[in-house]
Amino acid sequence: MSTITLSRFLLEQQREGRINADLRLLIEVVARACKRISIAVGKGALGGVLGSAGTENVQGETQKKLDVLSNEILLEANAWGGHLAALASEEMDDPHPIPDRYPKGEYLLVFDPLDGSSNIDVNISVGTIFSVLRCPEGVKNPDEQAFLQPGTQQVAAGYAVYGSSTVLVLTLGNGVYQFTLDREQGNFPLTQANMRIPEDTSEFAINMSNMRHWEAPMRRYIDELLAGRTGVRGRDFNMRWVASMVADVHRILTRGGLFIYPRDLKDASKPGKLRLMYEANPMAFIVEQAGGAATTGLERILDVRPTALHQRVPVFLGSKNEVERVTAYHREAVA
Repeated sequence: MSTITLSRFLLEQQREGRINADLRLLIEVVARACKRISIAVGKGALGGVLGSAGTENVQGETQKKLDVLSNEILLEANAWGGHLAALASEEMDDPHPIPDRYPKGEYLLVFDPLDGSSNIDVNISVGTIFSVLRCPEGVKNPDEQAFLQPGTQQVAAGYAVYGSSTVLVLTLGNGVYQFTLDREQGNFPLTQANMRIPEDTSEFAINMSNMRHWEAPMRRYIDELLAGRTGVRGRDFNMRWVASMVADVHRILTRGGLFIYPRDLKDASKPGKLRLMYEANPMAFIVEQAGGAATTGLERILDVRPTALHQRVPVFLGSKNEVERVTAYHREAVA
C-alpha cells in the first residue's frame, strides 16, 4: 500500500471538493515552515537559538530567540504565495499585511509560532499552532476587525509538536488527521486518521501552583478529583502537566484527558491566560472534530465573538464528559 503524504491527502481533499487549491497551498506552505522550525528546534544550542532575544512581545512576555526566528519563518514562507490576504501572530501587536508587490488571496492566517517556548531551553516539547479564516468579502486591506471572527468560522486549524518526532495534526472540518515528519524523505506521511478523544478519562492537566487563586467552582472540581476513590467520584485520577499547551493537548488527543487553564484571581483584570485567536480557537476546533468538547467554563469556545486580536479566555478542553461536568459547576456558580 502506497504512503499517503500530506500533499497527497490535501490533493485528494481538493478533488473531493472539500478545499480549494489556495487552501491546499496555504497548508502545504505552513507545513514547510514547520519543517524549518523543527530543524531549528532540533539543533538547540548547536544552532545558537536558545536563550532570550532580549525583547518582549505584545503580551509583555520575554521573547526567546526561537520565538522570533519561528515568527520570521512563518511570515517569510507565507508572504509571496498569493493565497493570503494577511497574517496575525501572537508575537506581533497588529496584523501583518501581504506586501503590495505580491498577489493576495482570500484567506487569513493566525498563528502562535512557538507555543511553550519557555520550555525550549530545557529540551521539553514545544510547537506551532495555526488557524485559517476567510477574509471578509470586499475587504482589500484587512485590519484587526477582519480577523475578529468566532471560531466557528475557521476553515482549517492545526498544530505541530516538535518532540522526539515532529508531528503535524490537522483538521479541515471533517475529522482530525496526524502526519509525522519523515526527516530522510522530507515529507509528512499520514500516521493516524480520524483521531478520537475518549468521552471519559482519569487524567487531567492543570497548573496546581495557582490553586490558591482559583474561583470556587474550579476548586470544587479539582478537590473531587484529588479525593479519588474515597471521594464523590469513586475513582482515582492522575495529573499530567507539561506546561506546553501543544504537548498537553496532543497527549489528550492521543489517549484522552482534560486540559484546564481557568480564570484565576492572581490578576483579576485578565479573564484568562490563553489567547482566544491563537490558542483556544484552533485547539477547540481540533478537539471538537475529534469528539471532545471545549468551553470557557461558561460557553463553547468556538461561539465566543472576539473583541480584540489578543483577547484572553479561560480554557477547558478534552474528554467530553469531564468538560461538561466542570462547565456545569461554573454555570451553577453564576446562575
